[in-house]
Amino acid sequence: MSDQRVVRPTPISGFPEWTPQIRAVEQRWLDHIRTGFESFGFASVETPSVESLDVLMAKGETSQEVYTLHRLQADAEDDSDARLGLHFDLTVPFARYVAQHFNELTFPFKRYQMQRVWRGERPQEGRFREFTQCDIDVINVDSVPLHFDAELPRIVHRVLSGLDIPAWTLNVNNRKVLQGFYEGLGIKDPIAVIRAVDKLHKIGDDGVRGLLLADGLTDTQADSCLELARVRGTGTGVAERVRALGVSSELLDEGLEELTFVLEELSDLPEGDVVADLSIARGLDYYTGTVYEASFDDDPGYGSICAGGRYEDLAGQFIRRRLPGVGLSIGLTRIFAKLVAEGRIEEGRACPTDVMVVVPNAEQRREALRTGELLRERGFNTEVFHATSKIGRQIQYASKKGIPFVWFPPFGDDGAHEVKDMGSGEQVAADPATWAPGTTG
Repeated sequence: MSDQRVVRPTPISGFPEWTPQIRAVEQRWLDHIRTGFESFGFASVETPSVESLDVLMAKGETSQEVYTLHRLQADAEDDSDARLGLHFDLTVPFARYVAQHFNELTFPFKRYQMQRVWRGERPQEGRFREFTQCDIDVINVDSVPLHFDAELPRIVHRVLSGLDIPAWTLNVNNRKVLQGFYEGLGIKDPIAVIRAVDKLHKIGDDGVRGLLLADGLTDTQADSCLELARVRGTGTGVAERVRALGVSSELLDEGLEELTFVLEELSDLPEGDVVADLSIARGLDYYTGTVYEASFDDDPGYGSICAGGRYEDLAGQFIRRRLPGVGLSIGLTRIFAKLVAEGRIEEGRACPTDVMVVVPNAEQRREALRTGELLRERGFNTEVFHATSKIGRQIQYASKKGIPFVWFPPFGDDGAHEVKDMGSGEQVAADPATWAPGTTG
């Protein structure tokens, strides 16, 4: 008996994995999202899982989230991996990608990207260290037409509406509204206030007020910031409510015009699906205009299921061209994991096999393989049984895997092919060159 040490398999917190039945459903969701993105003309790209730390940390306060790379057996003198990290989102790598391939792309460049990302967060409900994001972005030279700020939420609305998920609302705001309002109040560091307000849904009014006062705001300024954060609604009424607060600035007016445009462009969607919420800030520094954040109506504390916004020059750090963009990301793993945990996922089949071909004996294995090839050429996912076990055991194997049809090659020279419908139990003669489910031959 081997004295090799046995390592007990245990799950790693924050790194979800699914059974084949659940994974099959996740793949269908990915196909649905991909189809939705492509229906609006977005092209797929994929970037490496790693980026240089200079790229990852060029924008925003992300240093605490980045996993760095280090080879276990690395030579002490070889530090080639020392400045690499796993990407924490897909937007920053996309900006680098656009700059690197600038001369090969057609602008405005509309891309989607569906990949795993990694963040060094404390795992908890809805928060993972490894998860899949599904992003769409539009990036262009010098300027991005504002209508894309409305098109992206329309795309996401169509995609998510086609999935069986709980009711959700997409909240929209504009960073220019926030910054312009804070500047109108005489606040010297609007970005610090934006970061504080972004924590409103986590720590509440009193918590945010404490942060604002600690940053040097007066009681009056802090109260005004919280009044703005309470504004919520649709259409032109939102801008009217903000102006009624008595603060003015050119940047505020610009932001209100952009926010109103987006709301009016989306006014044909079901009422309440897209709402202006002026408490939405998005903490990352690179957002400069429209920002989005969606959450479940019955569980807003679970975390955002979709988020993004407009950025003016994220790619400009890599190339001497002005390349603004706007993007939205669907947090696929966050949505999917909630439904799995609540038992709301109708499991798929354990394997994609349509037909399993029985191997009656060693002599007939060649015929079984030939039959399998014929069925595959006709588009059926076909598995030839891996051994010459008893027929009953082979059928039991197909039943456990949820394979809908079992094929029996001819027994002897005068025999005929037969196929068994595992659902009905019916077994009939069939020709592998012409058979289709529901037929008798």
